[in-house]
Amino acid sequence: MIQLTIIAVYFLAIIGVGVWSKRRAGSQNGFFIAHRRGTLPLITGSIVATAIGGSALVVTSKLGFELGLPGAWWLLVGSVGLVLLGVFFARRVRGAALYTLPELVERQYDRRVSLASAILIVVAWIGVVAGQIVAAGSFLSILGIGSTTFWVVIFTAVVVVYAILGGQFSIIRTDVFQAPIFFVGVFIVLALVFSRVGGLDGLKASLPLSYFSFPTNPAFDWKMLLSFLILVGATYVVGPDMYSRLFCAKGEKTAMQSAILSAFLFIPLAFAITLIGMSAKVLYPQIVPGDAFPQVISEVLSPGLSGLVIAAVIAALMSSADTCLLSQSVILTEDIIKRVYPALDEGKTVLLTRLSLIGLGLVALGLALTLKTVYESLLFAYTAFTCGLVVPVIAGFYKDKLKVTPRGALSALIGGGTIGLLGKIPGLDLPLKGDLGLIGFAVSAILLFGVSFLTRKR
Repeated sequence: MIQLTIIAVYFLAIIGVGVWSKRRAGSQNGFFIAHRRGTLPLITGSIVATAIGGSALVVTSKLGFELGLPGAWWLLVGSVGLVLLGVFFARRVRGAALYTLPELVERQYDRRVSLASAILIVVAWIGVVAGQIVAAGSFLSILGIGSTTFWVVIFTAVVVVYAILGGQFSIIRTDVFQAPIFFVGVFIVLALVFSRVGGLDGLKASLPLSYFSFPTNPAFDWKMLLSFLILVGATYVVGPDMYSRLFCAKGEKTAMQSAILSAFLFIPLAFAITLIGMSAKVLYPQIVPGDAFPQVISEVLSPGLSGLVIAAVIAALMSSADTCLLSQSVILTEDIIKRVYPALDEGKTVLLTRLSLIGLGLVALGLALTLKTVYESLLFAYTAFTCGLVVPVIAGFYKDKLKVTPRGALSALIGGGTIGLLGKIPGLDLPLKGDLGLIGFAVSAILLFGVSFLTRKR
């Protein structure tokens, strides 16, 4: 009962923040980009809270359970991506002073490429939101009250309601509190589970030696590491959720510093969550790997402490889901619907974005109810997005030097994205299917520069 009380109080507090933020968000600027007043703590906290959702917990602990220390790469590649974003692109992104990533693509190329990128993001990021919803259901079901489906619906409803109320203004302000709560929760779990397995020495005595090989081991080779770096890490260099945070920063310096600081905060989290997954392998070797973190919470922690940790976990999942969902909704409104109805005023634009939040939330909920694992959902979304959009956007920052053209970018987006997508469709038997993600990324680069060369020559 104490667990349920803690979760209920947390949900009510989040909705309260949304109600408080509704009037303060005010205009379209407040709802979309929090008036561009984000300080270093606000933007850093929001980036960390956005990134450490279902992927950080469920997938990293799952990979720790299955692979050992190399499982940390799921989150470490995000650290690499954020360093690249901070050093090379964050100032440029914030300096553009836009609302969405497709608007940046339009400035780099043209409206056709922007529209294609908007459609790709809206479709792909439904999988990311669904992954957070699935993870939330698995954690909340620990309470033993109601079915997983019940908690999935409740979680989605809370996320949609408070995102509708305050938009980016409320999301950034809840994120800055959710990030430290999550940090504390993870390290409490690690300390308690380590006491059960005998610390690092106990893990070494109980697990195969290969589990402690890093950066690779026989189950996680350099090819898999390269795949993680490109297909997952690149979404931190170019991503609608990351860019939406940078657009909210009060200046270019804040955007750059926030990305780099967030990258370093990822490192201890990556190894802590991986070690929790490895400990679950020792304590509960027969469980499904994806249940490693929830199993540890339900078995190792006291009811009161498990309620607090579940609240911390839900905070992280909510931070990821709300940011991705709002980014999608703004893109759907600004970059797709307003192309058809360009005369919409500010009030109708915000209203339409709120309605888009409801619609996309329902679609993500429907997908979440049919998904098998968080890992499959996230990798499907990341692969389609990365293969289609990352190379054209990065090249677009240097388009005059590289001499890339809109037709080249459009070809790269469609060709690379399609190949990457085919590699992740379940039940589709294709040659080299496991490598189509990397192949799609390479094809995207070839098409970008090849078609650009041919169109320039023409």
